[in-house]
Amino acid sequence: MSYSHDTIPVRDGEELDQQKLESFIRDNIDQLSDDPLLIQQFNTGRSNLTYQLSIGDWEAVLRRPPLGPLAPKAHDMEREYTILKELHPIFPLAPKPYFYNETLLGAPFFLMERRRGIVLDTSFPDGFQPTESICRNISETMVDTLVELHSLNYEATKLGEISHPDGFMERQVHGWIKRYHRSKTDDISGVDELTNWMVSNIPESQSPTVIHYDFKLNNAMFAHDDYSKIVGLFDWEMTTVGDPLADLGAAMGYWIQQDDPALLKSGIGSPPVTVMKGFMTRDEFIESYARKSGRDVSQMNYYLTFAYFKLAVICQQIYYRWKMGQTTDERFRDLNKFVASLIAHARNNARVKR
Repeated sequence: MSYSHDTIPVRDGEELDQQKLESFIRDNIDQLSDDPLLIQQFNTGRSNLTYQLSIGDWEAVLRRPPLGPLAPKAHDMEREYTILKELHPIFPLAPKPYFYNETLLGAPFFLMERRRGIVLDTSFPDGFQPTESICRNISETMVDTLVELHSLNYEATKLGEISHPDGFMERQVHGWIKRYHRSKTDDISGVDELTNWMVSNIPESQSPTVIHYDFKLNNAMFAHDDYSKIVGLFDWEMTTVGDPLADLGAAMGYWIQQDDPALLKSGIGSPPVTVMKGFMTRDEFIESYARKSGRDVSQMNYYLTFAYFKLAVICQQIYYRWKMGQTTDERFRDLNKFVASLIAHARNNARVKR
């Protein structure tokens, strides 16, 4: 979620009850000014709804589930709030959560601190010309951050109580296949071939760690004056304790490089900045991670294949909501084409031996 300057007026149908929310905030936060509550919406993101709240100089971020029926266990706001509460003290890049509430707005939500910085997605800020060295440093910082996250002692937190690391990959593979079939709309060639391959080739998981599971460049925030320093990491909804290579695979599923197929590069918008010169390739990122973490990455081909399939399912779930009229957001109209492209890319990747 891009917490920089990418806020817009709240979209029609996604408004919050301003009066109830302001009363709740004033009951729970001391020393606020008399200014009215201002609510804006973050423009990026296709999953949870995320808002910027401000009363005078006070700021916060509110997250709530999307509108319409939800996939089972998806968009669990209380779980994400708990994850941040446990992680923030030992991993400060995770924002500090303030409050969780289930009933006030008709849907569960939580408030957390707002961070300020630069979020990189499809471009750098206007007027800034990145060098290859800067792009390389950004890549290294992303590797270092993932390695640091995977080094945390999760047993010192309550994360183990809300996670099930044993049999993680087996549950992931079978679970995401079921999610695909629950949200299926179009017939896509080769899906059964791909899912059968994934079921038959599940690797033995490595020792479990905290995994973000949505680790990508536009979920990181960099300092305004130092692109080698991350000041925030967002979207902890999928975080759990599991196989760290599944986290690396998911990260690489989002890490697009210049020689990728056109539809994979553009998705439903412009290519991310990682296609620019200086950014690591996926292989370079994986090799750097292996060197710094000491982990065996010889099975990464499987994890990356699964990551493309998982991303396809996430997009398919969103497209299903649009197709069923549960959301009218026109950004989702052509997601089915992206889903088909991801399935094809996953099938091709499954045939590659590293």
